[in-house]
Amino acid sequence: MGLFATFAAFPVHAETEGLDSYFKELADPDDANWARAEADIRRAWSRSGSAVMDLLFQRGERALDQGDAEAAIEHFTALTDHAPDFAAGWNGRATAYFMAGLYGPAASDIAHTLKLEPRHWGALAGLGAILEEMGDNKRALEAYRASFALNPHQQDVKDAIARLDKAHQGTAL
Repeated sequence: MGLFATFAAFPVHAETEGLDSYFKELADPDDANWARAEADIRRAWSRSGSAVMDLLFQRGERALDQGDAEAAIEHFTALTDHAPDFAAGWNGRATAYFMAGLYGPAASDIAHTLKLEPRHWGALAGLGAILEEMGDNKRALEAYRASFALNPHQQDVKDAIARLDKAHQGTAL
């Protein structure tokens, strides 16, 4: 029996219980504690409950940081195969697919992420980027706005909304 098979019998979920108060703080643009709330949510999302799966997640993240989309896809694929209920694995692989220019698989993984964690502002922002890249600016704007509603402290998302609003100024969406 392989190492991953040993852990496959255990359900793996991010530690997202009790995050509602953090999401409330994060969504308030005037809340002074938003950065701590964001960090606490990200930290909870990155913990699967399995040391082995967390290691795969960390390796995938490291590959993303190094710009190695292929290695990131491999690590996150192993993670999603063995921990299909861990939203961060799906989102990580979506990011790697996007880096590789594979928008269809990225969008599919974002759908998995949002099914598991509908409040994942990063996945929504990624969806916005994919839709914008594909020329679907109306739906891109909707995705960016949904992301921004959850986390109004994302300058890149704020800029994307302004850019798309300006491009469509005077045009019915």
